[in-house]
Amino acid sequence: MPANTPSGQSERFADPTIARWDRSFFGHPRGLSTLFFTEMWERFSFYGMRALLILFMTATVQHGGLGFPTSKAGAIYGLYTAAVYLATLPGGWVADRVMGQRKAVLYGGIFIAVGEFCLAAPFTESFYVGLLLIIIGTGLLKPNVSTMVGALYTIDDARRDGAFSIFYMGINLGAFLSPLVCGYLGENINWHYGFLAAGIGMTLGLVQYLLGSRYLGVAGLTHSGTPADSKLFTRIVVGSVAVVAVLAGLLQSGILSVSPEAISNGFGVVLGLVVVGFFGWLLTDKSYTAVENRRLWAVLVLFTAAVLFWSAFEQAGSTLNLFAERNTNLKTWDSPLWGSFRASYYQSFNSMFMICGMAAFFAWLWVKLGKYEPSSTTKFTVGLTFVALGFAILIPVAGSTNVSPWWLTLTYLLHTIGELCLSPVGLSAMTKLAPARAVGMIMGVWFLATSVGNFIGGRIASVYESFPLPTLFGLVAAFCFALAVILLFLIKPMKRLSEGVN
Repeated sequence: MPANTPSGQSERFADPTIARWDRSFFGHPRGLSTLFFTEMWERFSFYGMRALLILFMTATVQHGGLGFPTSKAGAIYGLYTAAVYLATLPGGWVADRVMGQRKAVLYGGIFIAVGEFCLAAPFTESFYVGLLLIIIGTGLLKPNVSTMVGALYTIDDARRDGAFSIFYMGINLGAFLSPLVCGYLGENINWHYGFLAAGIGMTLGLVQYLLGSRYLGVAGLTHSGTPADSKLFTRIVVGSVAVVAVLAGLLQSGILSVSPEAISNGFGVVLGLVVVGFFGWLLTDKSYTAVENRRLWAVLVLFTAAVLFWSAFEQAGSTLNLFAERNTNLKTWDSPLWGSFRASYYQSFNSMFMICGMAAFFAWLWVKLGKYEPSSTTKFTVGLTFVALGFAILIPVAGSTNVSPWWLTLTYLLHTIGELCLSPVGLSAMTKLAPARAVGMIMGVWFLATSVGNFIGGRIASVYESFPLPTLFGLVAAFCFALAVILLFLIKPMKRLSEGVN
């Protein structure tokens, strides 16, 4: 060990060139453990709350819920989940230009914890405030904690990819445990106890983040902004708070009456305009070369496929959650060991399949195929096919209220396979297809696709009671199958657009 890395001193973590000699966390810098558990607890909070959200909104007042019809609950759910991912775009800008990733993660965690505690309070007003705070907090924390993982390593450090694999395991661990803990408390004891557990989880994450921050060195401390950026940020915050306060006052006084459905509809219009405006500007920008422009068209094709995929996949927390509660015979899996099996427990299945080796298998498979590895478009086609199959297999049984829990288990298994064929592949494709000077912006496109997909998925949940379930699930499967077929015919044209990028 070089002389400038004295054992036991925090200075040894001052920068990634020194941290390369620290292997105290499974061969990685100690700072990775701090970020691992921060993200684990944040995902615990997020997925624990999400597992309960639509069930809580649609539960009757007599059973401690809000008593919302599914049309209203689905609109709120879609708005919330879409806004969470959309907020990562300004969240990344705030970290880069105003406060650095370190503070963004800290403040984001605080917002999330307070938001969860608001959901734990038995008031409708605090419910909406809690959702807003979680949206802001997730937007600050989610994109920046991942950035800090990379900042622990030099570009040539061979441990970087392994670090993100470990970090990803933290995500799945939190997502696996939270529906079991929060779901048990929420569905068996009191809905608000489930949200309280999610808030406590995020608080634990904040505590260990602060205690372990000395191992992060300079990661996330700096930003590239100017005083003008800070002033702009201050004006935006003050203006936003003022607008929210005025609107809240008007709504409370009855002068202004706006339903959640109307707000969701308005958000959907804005989201659509953002997509059209962004791609319209991107594809007509004359500063890109002919090769870069063709690759940007390929990005648009993959973006469209990703939107439809996430609109189906992310119904895990909405329509499939309602199907588990209302149409699945959960008593089949009751046991003296864990008691009554609850609908929210299904939200752990995706992460369970990941942890049990599916993620590792697909990572091995792509490497094993070598030169025969399918293109990104082919993998997207497979991903859409599997998510479509997940809904298609439910069509024959969807009209029953006594469906075996194994049907929904198979759906989640098929969806997990689809996710592994599309999600990590899409992230990689965005970085490879993006022009060198626009990588960050194109990565934002991926979050935008997730946001739009979540919004559509939530709106599908809002018509859960308006269509026969076989028809609803059939339409979702049909659209995904149709786009998979279209992509199949676009494989060769996409190779030409991608200009050598697999």
